[in-house]
Amino acid sequence: MTEKNTEKVEIFGQEYKIKGVGDPHYIHRIAGYVDKKMREIAHSSGIMSQSRIAILAALNIADELYQEKETKKNIQNELGRKAAELGDLIEDKISAGR
Repeated sequence: MTEKNTEKVEIFGQEYKIKGVGDPHYIHRIAGYVDKKMREIAHSSGIMSQSRIAILAALNIADELYQEKETKKNIQNELGRKAAELGDLIEDKISAGR
């Protein structure tokens, strides 16, 4: 069984204890990213409500995630198409050599 670490992080001026498995630096990097997003939104929008800032940050991060997933899916599809083309070329060369 893997032991969970408890890390103290600060996000947008609030301290949180986060439990996680693995590298504690990862937890801090993720928390830092969320903090950065919240600060960017607070700075650019003038919104004062912490909960509204948190929701907008979550939406922005979710948008980034979905865009990355779409990009990954497109790359995988293109890779599959190229692999099929290469397989056809190899098959044609083998057939031509007979």
